[in-house]
Amino acid sequence: MTDRQLQNCNSGGQFMDRGRMNQNGVVQPLLTDLYQITMAYAYWKSGKIDDQSVFDLFFRTNPFHGEFTIFAGLEECLKFLDSFHYSESDIDYLRQTLPEGVENEFFDYLSRLTAKDVTLYAIDEGTVAFPRIPIIKLEGPLIIVQLLETTLLTLVNYASLMATNAARYRMVAGKHVKLLEFGLRRAQGPDGGLSASKYSYTGGFDGTSNVLAGKLFNIPVKGTHAHAYITSFSGIGELKTRLLRHKTTGTTGDLLDHAVRHRQALSQVLDVSQEESSEGELAAMVSYAIAFPDGFMALVDTYDVKRSGLLNFCAVALALNDLGYHAVGIRIDSGDLAYLSCLARETFEKVAIRFKVPWFNTLTIVASNDINEDTILSLNEQGHKIDCFGIGTHLVTCQRQPALGCVYKLVEINGQPRIKLSQDVEKVTMPGHKNAFRLYSADGHALIDLLQKVTEPPPSVGQKVLCRHPFQESKRAYVIPSRVELLYKVYWKDGKITQKLPTLEQVREKVQISLKTLRNDHKRTLNPTPYKVAVSDNLYNFIHDLWLQNAPIGELS
Repeated sequence: MTDRQLQNCNSGGQFMDRGRMNQNGVVQPLLTDLYQITMAYAYWKSGKIDDQSVFDLFFRTNPFHGEFTIFAGLEECLKFLDSFHYSESDIDYLRQTLPEGVENEFFDYLSRLTAKDVTLYAIDEGTVAFPRIPIIKLEGPLIIVQLLETTLLTLVNYASLMATNAARYRMVAGKHVKLLEFGLRRAQGPDGGLSASKYSYTGGFDGTSNVLAGKLFNIPVKGTHAHAYITSFSGIGELKTRLLRHKTTGTTGDLLDHAVRHRQALSQVLDVSQEESSEGELAAMVSYAIAFPDGFMALVDTYDVKRSGLLNFCAVALALNDLGYHAVGIRIDSGDLAYLSCLARETFEKVAIRFKVPWFNTLTIVASNDINEDTILSLNEQGHKIDCFGIGTHLVTCQRQPALGCVYKLVEINGQPRIKLSQDVEKVTMPGHKNAFRLYSADGHALIDLLQKVTEPPPSVGQKVLCRHPFQESKRAYVIPSRVELLYKVYWKDGKITQKLPTLEQVREKVQISLKTLRNDHKRTLNPTPYKVAVSDNLYNFIHDLWLQNAPIGELS
């Protein structure tokens, strides 16, 4: 067994205990692209060990045809820096994998390499972010900062995409509807499933069905049962247990007898024939209610919601009421969700009045069944009565856009700016070490994000600032900010984390607070207004001067 495998086993599996945080054992220096290590050797061979560099990590376009992105994954990046070290088995593997001729001294160099000389600047996790504004900046020795690239990108790309997707679902669902993540079985592998659970919660979901995610990240875990539980019963004769103690008196009652009696009365009230309903479904619900009398939530669409599921659920819920318990609600997993949710709510209201059980009016209606953003918008238009959505495939796989597209670019080396040119202007990089500021209007909304050279004085409240489009000369405007926010904080320096890291709950709250700073037209689903990102006049001129210096001059003949 290798030293890395032994470390993972000793710490309980994939997630290693690193004090306050669970460290994912998969996230290690070899979780990278080979060319990072071959470049590191070429840098080393060229004598660039002491070269100092600055890299920007940013994205070029917002996902899902929207105009904002939620930055997530920072904590995982910091854990990676904290644990960065090539183990003996890593070095042995690299000796076997890299081309012959790589000098032994390079492997000795790698074995001593850590991130202690790296400085990491970032915006706060959970903050809304926008294209071209670096969400992370790294400063330090060229070789180590280059080696961090792929791992940092994989930690930020999916996390930010997932948190953004979840935040969009939260906005279309509204603040009063619960959202549960049900996507583990459809996620891209176990690690994808865990990340989806964590970052959907960050983005505004209320819980997950993923038990391990609940344990690791302290996320509320929710769930009921599958159709298999209902279909495993064919009749009431299969019930091996029918008795349940009264919640307060302790007297034993026959839950099935109570349910059958209520079912007969309900068939008249709801105008549904008992003969059309499933006896096996009734037996399954009685069985489940006996197991979870305080948490009875039943799936009602196994056979027919109207003719069977609602009748049997209400019968069992009233039987539980006789014995001092309150059912929780139902889940609908197929069919016309708008119609069926309205039917269910109407049914509960009838039962509440007829049987004098006002708490029936508060029963929860959960809907699942391949739900996406458009589904929720359509259901809203139809006036649904759903209290909670269980969302899986479209959420965790981010089907509308499977990748965010973060990139990691060298912008300065040994104090000298670097620019990448392209015929595609969108791919031209912003050179040099920069600061980013968010300028706010008097009503508290974010107006514009402004990039400046680090040597420039920051914008001042009440003072006119010229903001320019980085590449279109005619696009410019004066802004007089009522508030100015420096977006970057130093999160890693001298080999340690320099900020108190927020809890997952605090990051989750940060997302909603940050979203409230955006105008509604930036957040709307259809044709949102683009949020403006600008550069200072000084940086604009700097970029274009450097562009001209580096662009080759063509020759016509």
